[in-house]
Amino acid sequence: MTIELDVKGPRADPGTGRARRTGDRAAWSGLAAMTVSFGLNFSAGVFFAPAAAAYGMDATALAVAAALSTALTGLLQPVIGTLLDRIGARAVLLAGLVFMAACYLALSVVQETWQFVVVYLVLGGIGFAASSSLALTTLIGRLRGERAGPSLARASTGINLGQLLVPWAATALFEPVGVRATYALLGAAGLAVTVVLAAALPKDRFQASAAGRESLRGRTRMLISFGLHSATLYVMVLLLPKHAVGLGWSAADAGRLVAVAAVAAGIASAVSARLLRRHRPETLLRILHAVRAVSLGLAAVVSEGPALVAVAVLFGVASFPVIPLTMAVVSRGLDRSRMGRTLAPAWLVHQLSAAAGLAVATALHAVSGDYRAYFALGLLLSTAAAALVSPGRRETVSTN
Repeated sequence: MTIELDVKGPRADPGTGRARRTGDRAAWSGLAAMTVSFGLNFSAGVFFAPAAAAYGMDATALAVAAALSTALTGLLQPVIGTLLDRIGARAVLLAGLVFMAACYLALSVVQETWQFVVVYLVLGGIGFAASSSLALTTLIGRLRGERAGPSLARASTGINLGQLLVPWAATALFEPVGVRATYALLGAAGLAVTVVLAAALPKDRFQASAAGRESLRGRTRMLISFGLHSATLYVMVLLLPKHAVGLGWSAADAGRLVAVAAVAAGIASAVSARLLRRHRPETLLRILHAVRAVSLGLAAVVSEGPALVAVAVLFGVASFPVIPLTMAVVSRGLDRSRMGRTLAPAWLVHQLSAAAGLAVATALHAVSGDYRAYFALGLLLSTAAAALVSPGRRETVSTN
């Protein structure tokens, strides 16, 4: 006898009213958590120049602290994955948010450069590792199973909200209250949101397991496409404004390109959550990778103001939504009790690819004097990512 199984999974259990309500609560709570986590993380660069002046520190040391913190976040993913499976995604996510808030509170009182670096590296690195996308994916994946895609897409709009709101709040507070008070206020706000989330976040459904992670065999092409995506994601977020300055833009106008991309990404994430009700994530991913290829191709050749704004819009639309959509595919069918450990390598690939992309972009800039060469390379990487995303398919299982 031959049975055809839709890889989206059974419709009865995950689709019940109670399951949907729990999934909705997880999605909205996850959105708030990502706003705090990514908002505090993305705001670090906003503080560097004013913190260096206010604290009498070397701005280079602060940049080094950020690089080390990013590396630590990546290296900790296997550890975080184990904790997700041992104590639960909800507990890990909340602990990470507490660490992020404590980092900002501690930065408001440090006196020496080494103290700043240690606090930022340890509290910030650990906090972001525990409260970013791996924990969110595991929590929602356990609650919604094969139907996690729309909830993940909705929750991930918090990444873009954080990217918009927290840096804006920081820059608005610098002049009236000062740098130290701004650190303290943002840390206190993050802690307050975490207290609310402790009551709002639903418990993830899992049984603690001592067994190792599952194999991601069969998902290799998707993981490679995820790595190619991150190799261009961080380069565009961090270096597009610098590229615009090199073309004669003011620093303020160049910085607004990131805000434009964040708004476009937030809208695209919300739209993708609705499109997933009728379309498979693989279909949307191929389209998004292709659109990002167009944005990178434009970035490699244009120099006029409106054209760069178009680059930022297309990049935003086609970049951040890729993360929840990819996780919806990679997490499909995984054992929920081992999901954290199983997904951790995907995020290790993500971080290492991002670091490699930044290194190559910096090297090409040193040779050519701008980032056009890497944007052209990014066009090829994004095209390859689109080709690697296999079409959604129905699996056939034979039984006797």
